[in-house]
Amino acid sequence: MHIITINFEPVELFKILKFESIVGSGGEAKKRIAEGLVSVNGEVETRKSRKMMSGDMIEFEKRHYELKLP
Repeated sequence: MHIITINFEPVELFKILKFESIVGSGGEAKKRIAEGLVSVNGEVETRKSRKMMSGDMIEFEKRHYELKLP
């Protein structure tokens, strides 16, 4: 499990994927989310702008990430 530190909340899902270099670009992040390849808290998420909070869990390509405030 990888921990992603966020400095404020909420943060849009696609921005986390982009800024943490989980995907190559914001466009790619939006595409992967729209394709249903990203799960949040165990459920497939297709909303690119889903508001993410500390404690939320992301799964993408069999990797798991947890969001935390500093």
